[in-house]
Amino acid sequence: MKTVVSYTTLDERAREIFRHIVETYMANGDPVGSRTLSRNFDLSPATIRNVMADLEHLGLLEAPHISAGRLPTTQGLRYFIDGILEIGALSEAERRALESEYKEGNSVPDILDQASRMLSGLSSSAGLVVAPKADKSIRHIEFVSLQPTRALVIIVPEDGMVENRIIELPAGITPDILKQASNFLSERLYGKTFSEMRGAIKEEISHRRDELGGLMARIIEEGLATQAGDGTLIVRGTSKLLDQGSVQDLDRLRLLMEQLEAKETVSKLLDEAGQADGVKIFIGSENPIFGGSGHSLILTPYRNGAGSFVGAVGVIGPTRLDYAKIVPSVNFMAEMIGRNIRKLSEG
Repeated sequence: MKTVVSYTTLDERAREIFRHIVETYMANGDPVGSRTLSRNFDLSPATIRNVMADLEHLGLLEAPHISAGRLPTTQGLRYFIDGILEIGALSEAERRALESEYKEGNSVPDILDQASRMLSGLSSSAGLVVAPKADKSIRHIEFVSLQPTRALVIIVPEDGMVENRIIELPAGITPDILKQASNFLSERLYGKTFSEMRGAIKEEISHRRDELGGLMARIIEEGLATQAGDGTLIVRGTSKLLDQGSVQDLDRLRLLMEQLEAKETVSKLLDEAGQADGVKIFIGSENPIFGGSGHSLILTPYRNGAGSFVGAVGVIGPTRLDYAKIVPSVNFMAEMIGRNIRKLSEG
């Protein structure tokens, strides 16, 4: 069972040793041994080994190989980011430097492409920007069974341009459940957009899941995800992930590339960012979208002139990202994108 570590669990000596291990790992990606640490602390290698053993017992460190040094675990990195690392705002000089590099675009695609390139450059990882497809008001939505495990989703916007999607169904879905799900969504979406109603409908499902039934709730959630699936995902700098990885990381990187290309990735990114008040940090296996690849994701929403959620911007890279630098940079990039989009809309 995972040990729950609070910020007061470690004494000052253990915190400083742990901080040094994490900062060394973030700088070069290598395991850190007791002999290396003893050169930075007025302690014997044996004493440091005892502290490292305690940190390992708490789930904060792990040994990649027998007799190797120690690396921070996902839990350890989370502890470091939440309890030790100080993430502040960019300095005025840093803001000016980013603003001078950022050239305001004349179209939304130009804005997003430039933002992803800049984030890749400053993070030495992959920069990503995601924008939803233009959200239309809905007149009707219907689920039509194709096979026991597949259904056609028919979306009828108010402009009459009908869109069809195919979704996978869990076992046990009946035509009656599909009809009830169609009625549920059509009633709530009529005259509204997916963006306007997604949060409220998800909250209603959460509160009424027992009443609606697990299968119907799942179909409604699948229906909500269909419209967002046609958004735009721009990723720049994936080659930099190769530069930072080892031969052993190639399988994980291959998985990440597959996940970036998956149709549902856009909707998942939009869902995560749409629920965020600010920057969200997902480390390694915590990552709900790219978890299996072992990469970290820093993600924040950007908004239009009315303050409404438009899309998301972020960085994906190894777990040893420079969080203190990248988090405020991603946040500021979202501000600049929002400002640029407002200027475009104002003509």
